[in-house]
Amino acid sequence: MTLLVGRERLDRILMLALPIIGGMVSQNVLNLVDTAMVGTLGNAALAAVGIGGFANFFAMSALLGISVGVQATASRRKGQGRHAEVAVPLNEGLLIVLLAAPPLTALLYFVVPVIYPYINSDPTVIEQGVPYLQIRLLAILFVGMNFAFRGYWNAVDMSKLYMGTLVTMHSVNIFLNWVFIFGNLGAPALGAAGAGLASSLSVALGTVSYFGLGLKHAREAGFLHGLPGRGEVLRMIRLSLPNSIQNLFFSGGFLALYWVVGQVGTSELAAANVLINVMLVAILPGIGLGLAAATLVGQALGRGDHEDARRWGWDVTRVAVLGLAVLGLPMWVAPDLVLGVFLHDPATLALARVPMRLVGALIAVEAVGLVLMNALLGAGDTRRVMRVSIGLQWLLFLPLAYLIGPVLGLGLLGIWVLQGGYRGLMAFIFFRMWRRGRWTHIEV
Repeated sequence: MTLLVGRERLDRILMLALPIIGGMVSQNVLNLVDTAMVGTLGNAALAAVGIGGFANFFAMSALLGISVGVQATASRRKGQGRHAEVAVPLNEGLLIVLLAAPPLTALLYFVVPVIYPYINSDPTVIEQGVPYLQIRLLAILFVGMNFAFRGYWNAVDMSKLYMGTLVTMHSVNIFLNWVFIFGNLGAPALGAAGAGLASSLSVALGTVSYFGLGLKHAREAGFLHGLPGRGEVLRMIRLSLPNSIQNLFFSGGFLALYWVVGQVGTSELAAANVLINVMLVAILPGIGLGLAAATLVGQALGRGDHEDARRWGWDVTRVAVLGLAVLGLPMWVAPDLVLGVFLHDPATLALARVPMRLVGALIAVEAVGLVLMNALLGAGDTRRVMRVSIGLQWLLFLPLAYLIGPVLGLGLLGIWVLQGGYRGLMAFIFFRMWRRGRWTHIEV
């Protein structure tokens, strides 16, 4: 790999990225553990948790852009040498979440029973999915704050703290899954709702941990030193809002995809849930490398070194392509070994086999889009990234997925072939945007 990237730069990339990757992989390994544990309850429970997870992500999306705003601003401050102000963006992000999350939670909790049947009409899925989603929604405040902390730790080269907290949090989640899903240690057997309760409790634990770490490691950088000014908060909202809108439409697109696949059949929906969760575990190293690229780009721009920022984008992309290509091999060569952990119905396994091969074959292309998208976000180019992401997903992929799947009858395989093409096109567009370099003129 040092033939593609200089040794010193590779060490810098890995020092930043490996803790991020470790933490993010642990998060999605947890999702896979959830999937495997709930999968023993049957296809309906599996579909309910899959839909609920993405519905929860959709509900929180308006707050998740805070991570991008905090990271982009804090990394610039670090690059500029303004060390006493580096944690001020974190204060701004936490305040925004504190004000926005409670009313959002209250509204969504009570509308879930009304809107859930529009996502999936299977009565068994609805029965298990509604309580699962309601319980997950109670943790919106904690998830938003955790993302603000994530942006800060990544921006200041302290991603090890992020990884350590996530590993602890997810270990607790797995234990609580065992307790509440199956009714161990005297607890009631709550099934899918138990998985939701375990996730919400573990996220709250993570928030408490992050505040303790913030008081220990970020006080000298301005953490919790008074309330941010109105102008600072508005600037953070302007920087974060495009990514929040992008996340909103991205997660809404997954909900729409679940609805489209649900029109094909419940078995297809259960297979799609496993495919998506496995894919997310595989691409998270690419996202972690992308977050490292965002930090490196932001710090270089803070120093005024545009050429170094450009090089960091290309260098991290090379590392990600090679790494994800290796991770994709098991999905391509032995899809049944991967899928068999989660799918116990032979017919459902057969539906997922070829789509799993496609995921493995195209994941290296996905790496290009993931890294350069995050590098652009780190440079503050949030509006153009938002337009590309939303346009391709909602104006191209989802309408064609409905046409190809339910209407033309090409099923899950046809939808997954189309998804590979759409993600490849998005990677190409971000490649062009990075090469042209308009992002070098953005002020944060």
